[in-house]
Amino acid sequence: MSKQHWWLAFALGSAGFAGLTAVFGKLGVAGMSSNLATFIRTCVILLFTASIVSVRNEWAAPDQGSDRSWMFLVLSALATGASWLCYYRALQLAPASRVAPIDKLSVVIAIALGVGILGEPLSWKLAFGGALIVSGAVLIATI
Repeated sequence: MSKQHWWLAFALGSAGFAGLTAVFGKLGVAGMSSNLATFIRTCVILLFTASIVSVRNEWAAPDQGSDRSWMFLVLSALATGASWLCYYRALQLAPASRVAPIDKLSVVIAIALGVGILGEPLSWKLAFGGALIVSGAVLIATI
């Protein structure tokens, strides 16, 4: 695989691990507060990513990066935390096979925000693919 196509391998890895997240999360929140489950998950992710940064010797001084970068990383973290709290609660209330597809509406939201805020181009393929994702989520949610 050429260096310019590595993004696809990582994106597929992300999708695969996200699928496992739904199943493992559903099993993990059984008999436990969804908020506590999210906290445990967050602690494990913190330790896991700290290990990766340590092994790769990628620690940097906290002043690296602009204030704007830091602000958006904090906002991203808060959005991630809110997403996880909602996701785990949804998994407690419904089957993973229904929760995960609805959660993937985040793809359509990311497309809309990418076009609207980041100025990314909207092609007919992107719009049609987004519409298919919405259609699939609606179909699954109404079963």
